[in-house]
Amino acid sequence: MLTISNLRVSYDDVLAISDVSLTVEPGKIVALVGGNGNGKSTTLRAVAGLNAADAGTITFNGEPIHKMPAHRRVPLGLSLVPEGRRLFPKLTVLRNLELGAYTRDDKHEVAAGIGQMLDLFPILKERATQLAGTMSGGEQQMLAIARGLMARPKLLMLDEPSWGIAPKFVTKVLDVIQQVNETGVSILLVEQNLQKALNIADYGYVIQTGRIVMEGAGQTLLHDERVKKAYLGL
Repeated sequence: MLTISNLRVSYDDVLAISDVSLTVEPGKIVALVGGNGNGKSTTLRAVAGLNAADAGTITFNGEPIHKMPAHRRVPLGLSLVPEGRRLFPKLTVLRNLELGAYTRDDKHEVAAGIGQMLDLFPILKERATQLAGTMSGGEQQMLAIARGLMARPKLLMLDEPSWGIAPKFVTKVLDVIQQVNETGVSILLVEQNLQKALNIADYGYVIQTGRIVMEGAGQTLLHDERVKKAYLGL
């Protein structure tokens, strides 16, 4: 579904990622893990079209997209849930969901989609008319994921979904990610919490200083002694 080959991205001549290659197969959860500042978010932003690629290619369902404007990538089936959620805090839950469907023209389909999101995320049904900025971090993360799904993505990219939320909500969020995946949506998950990310991932990549240094099945990486020592403190 997604193929990234030899991707290079820089910020004001400072290299952020130097040679990233990875693939996401249809229907799978793929985790991109590593410490802060190693290029995880930059990779996602490049796929979404928010960071320009200096070199390398990005192909989605067989179509090169690395030179395509960001707004043209969403209708192809790419949706990014950014780090920090980036909701519209002074708008209601329902209005945030509606804005997530800005690429869709059929109002009846949009209404049906909102209904599906409220069924998938019961807490949002309870908070439907509440302003997004007044909800807890975990509830906001649920809304951010639901808003991302309103675009009907084939590939949902999640940037640090456990960031800034209570531990009890982290498990709930990861459960929701698996539920979304079970509906047929592929997932590219960026997460600093390696243990939780690799535990649900079909396949994983470890990124360090802008390069992929390890890859393998999620459970294989999780039990790799090098990963345990370098990232899990075991």
